[in-house]
Amino acid sequence: MIFRCNVSVIFLVLLSIWVIIEGRSISQFLTEESEGTIWAVLVAGSNGWENYRHQADVCHAYQLLKDGGLKDENIIVFMYDDIANNRENPRPGVIINNPHGHDVYKGVPKDYVLEDVNANNFYNVILGNKSAVVGGSGKVVNSGPNDHIFIYYTDHGGPGVVSMPSGEDVYANDLIDMLKKKHASGTYDRLVFYLEACESGSMFDGLLPEGLDIYVMTASEPNEDSWATYCGEGTPDDPCLVECPPPEFQGVCLGDLYSVAWMEDSDVTDRDADSVQGQHSRVANRTATNIAFGGYGSHVTEYGDIVVSFDRLSTYMGEASTNHSHASVNAMSFSTSSKSVDQRSAELFYLFTKHQNAPEGSDEKFKAHARLTEAISQRTQVDNNVKHLGELLFGVEKGNEILHSVRPAGQPLVDSWDCLKSYVKIFEAHCGRLTSYGKKHIRGIANICNAGIASEQMAATSAQACSS
Repeated sequence: MIFRCNVSVIFLVLLSIWVIIEGRSISQFLTEESEGTIWAVLVAGSNGWENYRHQADVCHAYQLLKDGGLKDENIIVFMYDDIANNRENPRPGVIINNPHGHDVYKGVPKDYVLEDVNANNFYNVILGNKSAVVGGSGKVVNSGPNDHIFIYYTDHGGPGVVSMPSGEDVYANDLIDMLKKKHASGTYDRLVFYLEACESGSMFDGLLPEGLDIYVMTASEPNEDSWATYCGEGTPDDPCLVECPPPEFQGVCLGDLYSVAWMEDSDVTDRDADSVQGQHSRVANRTATNIAFGGYGSHVTEYGDIVVSFDRLSTYMGEASTNHSHASVNAMSFSTSSKSVDQRSAELFYLFTKHQNAPEGSDEKFKAHARLTEAISQRTQVDNNVKHLGELLFGVEKGNEILHSVRPAGQPLVDSWDCLKSYVKIFEAHCGRLTSYGKKHIRGIANICNAGIASEQMAATSAQACSS
């Protein structure tokens, strides 16, 4: 017993000497060890100028995390990086996320860009599996058991899926399997995941179990669109509710409604005094404010271990500096934002604005009209193809009802994810690749799987539906 006590005393003396040399008290040392490191993974899952907002969202998220004290070595950024220096950018080398126009692009790490922004790299980066990562900086979440992880993903989505600009999309079951593997590895304490996409709730509803120490906040419910915001110019008939973007940003949306809500809140909130749950309440209120009046918005939804949301915001985002160089606006003053467009209509908004602003009789006007007409035609075509498919499989009276049926809350989208992935490929082989708009029909394909339709029948009927 005396020997053990002496060993303990010697250890404490040596520890005291070491931390004094390091300039820290023992209490500071023990606190830092227990809190661990904050890791962040930021993903913009789209490309193209018309999707400006997704990369703007991610760049803003990076800046607020940097302001919170996170180091670049612990922030991993996925973005295609085709916006800042795009030929259509009126401010070359600059990206803004709100009408005030602060540059959020400067200093953002280019960890994974272009074709390196893909599902395989996303999974392996979070799992810390560096040997399986292809391309990019090779940076991964090399976390330990005391560390906290923040994941933010902004993109187009559909029922049970979010997009990637390269390779396969991220399906809900694969995302959940990855999170379970991360938990089983014992390499984090708690994890918070924010997801912005249409039907984003479907990525977790009935799939994410409790007990993984993971809290998820999604921009929308499983059967609901999310919204882009800070879009276009106001008119007397359709004014911006608070403030319009700079006039040179015609046809693009600077951010997404849910995303700018949580980020503008984080910019002005005392993250060390407030909780993730406190942010949820404010963001949910802002994002849904206009729904009651028949306007735009979505219902922010929670999944996983709600107890995690009572942690301080600073646990996942760091403590905000008093000098908010990238703070956009006072979040309370923007309880309603400027003009908003649902995510699936943002492409048409961009093309319509291009056509509207092109000089009459010009080649630019002709090309803009052709692109707009083609986009509308493609949407009509996929809608008709899916409708015809349902009628051929289930009859004219029941087809539409079966394809659009929504399962009760707490039930996953589909019984067999292998079936869904296979049937999406079958449909695309006969009817063309599903665009960000067309992915809304993945629910219909899931319901075909749930109805027990055989793969041979799905193939033959898809060929018939899309050839007539």
